[in-house]
Amino acid sequence: MTPRKAPELPWERVRLSVVVPVYDESTTVRQVIERVRQLPVVTEVIVVDDGSTDGTSEILLKMESERLIDRVIFHVENRGKGAALRSGFQEATGDVVVVQDADLEYDPMELPGLLEPILGGWADAVYGSRFLGGPHRAHLFWHSVGNRAVTLLSNVFTNLSLTDMETCYKMIRRDLLDTLPLTRDRFGIEPEITARLAQARARVYELPVSYRGRSYAEGKKIGWSDGLASFWHILRSHLLPPRAPRWIPPDRDPWMVERP
Repeated sequence: MTPRKAPELPWERVRLSVVVPVYDESTTVRQVIERVRQLPVVTEVIVVDDGSTDGTSEILLKMESERLIDRVIFHVENRGKGAALRSGFQEATGDVVVVQDADLEYDPMELPGLLEPILGGWADAVYGSRFLGGPHRAHLFWHSVGNRAVTLLSNVFTNLSLTDMETCYKMIRRDLLDTLPLTRDRFGIEPEITARLAQARARVYELPVSYRGRSYAEGKKIGWSDGLASFWHILRSHLLPPRAPRWIPPDRDPWMVERP
């Protein structure tokens, strides 16, 4: 798998907070965090252990002592990806925040490429799409169909032309993220974030990313029931309060670079 080549940009101008929700990922979490620490940009790594029972917690504490992780947050019981992300977002102090799953389906080396539109000042949020031509494992046909269906319904309400609303890779300016009212505990956080960005009239970009999808035997956790629930979460996020306030970006950010 060959990810996008990292662009040559002044990484020292920006600090990236990487929020990693973890639930029973003892076999992969160290590899993911080590990959994040190889990024050219200054990173803050916040890991939220969402009630793991397979030894993940001990691994995270060791990595925190090795300073591979800046902050570990523990949920006493499993509350869901949305709850884990909300806990991590509250602790993030970087200029830009991104979600990184701990299962090696997404390669952290893609993150510098996603950061480019924000550094250039022409995006407030960037999604990494698995369906825009990046290399990916060909499997789970019905999972792909369901993903496209919920993305289509989301686009109907948001008026965005996304190809992968459910992607893990959602990168958002922290000052914008702090204004988004997020309430969902499980995978409903994905359509909720997208709805809030649309309500804020944020500038959302998509870029292709590579994807090494897991099978359920390999530990994939999202299921058909979560897919069905996504339809409800899309409707709820648009038809019921709360709503995100209108976002007005600053005229110029300290990290902004001119497009070539």
